[in-house]
Amino acid sequence: MTEQTQTLVEHLIELRRRLVWIVVVMSVAFFAAMPFAQQLYTFVAQPLMANLPKGTSMIATEVIAPFFVPVKVALMAAFLATLPHTLYQVWAFVAPALYKHEKKLIFPLVLSSLILFACGMAFAYFLVFPVIFKFLAGVTPEGVNMATDIDKYLSFVLGMFVAFGATFETPVVVVLLHRMGVVSMEKMKAARPYVIVGAFVVAAVITPPDVISQFMLAVPLIVLYELGLVLARMFKPVERVAEEYEN
Repeated sequence: MTEQTQTLVEHLIELRRRLVWIVVVMSVAFFAAMPFAQQLYTFVAQPLMANLPKGTSMIATEVIAPFFVPVKVALMAAFLATLPHTLYQVWAFVAPALYKHEKKLIFPLVLSSLILFACGMAFAYFLVFPVIFKFLAGVTPEGVNMATDIDKYLSFVLGMFVAFGATFETPVVVVLLHRMGVVSMEKMKAARPYVIVGAFVVAAVITPPDVISQFMLAVPLIVLYELGLVLARMFKPVERVAEEYEN
């Protein structure tokens, strides 16, 4: 066996070890969350339940949905709870291949990404969902019973969580693009009009067709883009850093 083959095998063994740890920790968190699956789903469903018309409730159109939907929520909770550990395992696997200045950058980027994603989910849950569901309840035609299927509701909520979580990652993306020298600060400033238009297009596609919820996604995206530009000024592009090391 050649030295190159041995190195590849060692990398694969290390990757398998990291993946096993990720699965084990997530499984432990999942089984720990399972006894609270019903309560977790009640918490997730609260924004809609608070805005349903009196005398109505959510429904389950599939026989196994009352069991599997709370299980999905428990799995989601386990994934989110163990995400820092998962990212640590990814970091531990790729760290040996990174340069010194890249190692210094990756930790604050990962930490800020976790915080911003959590902020995006909280923003959606506490501010956006009540507005959306109140609007939907208000426009329901007379004689129509607003009885939402629990599985479809969960899919909608997860999609919105991902959308708002990804939106709140905008500062990290801007800083990373500038830091890696992919896009210059001047070009990102010049792209402001396109960012504004793109923000409202994305909001129109993702959110329900009401102006308020669209603004509640588009405006944070624009503000976070500007925040990313401010933070990006604190970092030098990689080319400059490399020159400093050479000198």
